Amino acid sequence: MDPEPNEHSTGGVSVPPRQPPSKQMGPDVQVVSAGGDSGTMSQDTEVDMKEVELNEIEPEKQPMNAAAGAAAGEKNGLVKIKVAEDEAEAGAKFTGLSKEELLKVAGSPGWVRTRWALLLLFWLGWLGMLAGAVVIIVRAPRCRELPVQRWWHKGALYRVGDLQAFVGPNEGGLAGLKKHLDYLSTLKVKGLVLGPIHKNEKDEINGTDLRQIDSTLGSQEDFKDLLQSAKKKSIHIILDLTPNYRGQNAWFLPAQADIVAARVKEALTSWLQDGVDGFQVRDVGKLMDASLYLAEWQNITKNFSEDRLLIAGTDSSDLKQIVSILDSTSDLLLTSSYLSNSSFTGEHTELLVTRYLNATGSHWCSWSVSQAGLLTASVPAQLLRLYQLLLFTLPGTPVFSYGDEIGLQAAVLPGQPVKAPFMPWDESSLSLTPGLVSANMTVKGQSEDPGSLLTQFRWLSDRRGKERSLLHGDFHALASSSGLFSYIRHWDQNERYLVVLNFKDVGLSARLGASNLPAGISLPASANLLLSTNSTRLGQEEGTSLNLENLSLNPHEGLLLHFPYVA
Repeated sequence: MDPEPNEHSTGGVSVPPRQPPSKQMGPDVQVVSAGGDSGTMSQDTEVDMKEVELNEIEPEKQPMNAAAGAAAGEKNGLVKIKVAEDEAEAGAKFTGLSKEELLKVAGSPGWVRTRWALLLLFWLGWLGMLAGAVVIIVRAPRCRELPVQRWWHKGALYRVGDLQAFVGPNEGGLAGLKKHLDYLSTLKVKGLVLGPIHKNEKDEINGTDLRQIDSTLGSQEDFKDLLQSAKKKSIHIILDLTPNYRGQNAWFLPAQADIVAARVKEALTSWLQDGVDGFQVRDVGKLMDASLYLAEWQNITKNFSEDRLLIAGTDSSDLKQIVSILDSTSDLLLTSSYLSNSSFTGEHTELLVTRYLNATGSHWCSWSVSQAGLLTASVPAQLLRLYQLLLFTLPGTPVFSYGDEIGLQAAVLPGQPVKAPFMPWDESSLSLTPGLVSANMTVKGQSEDPGSLLTQFRWLSDRRGKERSLLHGDFHALASSSGLFSYIRHWDQNERYLVVLNFKDVGLSARLGASNLPAGISLPASANLLLSTNSTRLGQEEGTSLNLENLSLNPHEGLLLHFPYVA
């Protein structure tokens, strides 16, 4: 009897021994049912359950091994594959409502009422927010319209009348001035008033050419190079065209006025085309029919560009004459000796300032103590810091001469005319300027000293250019103690600035009064300190709160304080 073939129990299904791959890939597969029926099925035929013996596959390649907890009676390597049952379960999953079902639900009364309620709530909320925004806009304080601001409104002007005295005797005129543009940038000045530097033979009209640079100071190319370098540093060049600046009469003889005026017109047009930003003419009080000529020259500059400036200068301190010159044309700056006509008391200084502002009305002002001279020539030395603070905080453009930032004084020699002093840049310049005995009087020395006059000048110049209240804010003088001059500068909703100046050589209590302030402006109980011109208060940090009801000032001290806008 032949031995019976090995059979593995598979729960009623007999599976023949595994054949080589070439034999297993036949077209049909034999399947024996539990009842003993057999039949041939294609590879694509669906089955309910299929068991495959995997015992003969290498253990590491078997997809399943007998694990702990495996069902009893199942042999290792047996895998069951479900087909029809899984498909039935997948078919039973929820796939969402059809379009017809969705439309039916959406049209139900409950959903219709819900949609209308949500839509109503949305529009009510939107209208509520709109109404709230309108109320906020209506009730909010309106911002004041800003005035038109040109470059000369935004900072100080710096005069260099004697070019060789400013740069030094061996520094090359215009070429030497170019080297000092960086220094002018540290002063935060907006314009450089230069000259006169044109060709001029003393009292000789035929030897004067307003369009030609004096050869001892440089060439036309040197001047154009200076213009380009200055523009890169945002410094505007104002050229002084006072014709006969070396002669007795700045405008030659009265009979030559028309000839001189015609030459000035030609020079204005020529220099404007070369890029000059403005012009200055001095001693206009000596010019016949000055108002007519100034109006004509102003038209030339403004027709070329609204961003061009004309400055007139006079030695007069008479307010009526000053106003008459200003009325000749709009947007004219005028430097004069008006403030030098002072007794240097708080009361008189307040009177001069308020009268000037009232007389000039809406005309933009400029502030200086002369048309060309140094601050020290008119102001006592102990009041220099006070006057710097005053000129930088009054409404208008402050105008300084070179050396005002360090307290430079002109040398006065018996029997000789006053000459422009050399600018003391460092210790090597001390021998050029009689009267200077200390390195602390030089630009270099004061630049290194945080308490110097130069440091104060730079700080004030920078601050004025940043604050709207100081740039173009309103001015209101305050009642105060005898010997003091105090005022407020304010603009719209910006910070307010309070200036208190003590012109006396003794300490004073301020006792400020605000009864004449306009509606909406009031003095607070305290204000924060920004600057003191007195060295004894330098120990107090910026921002220290000072009680205005008990404010005391040292001799010759000026205070700059600020306080916030309160609606």
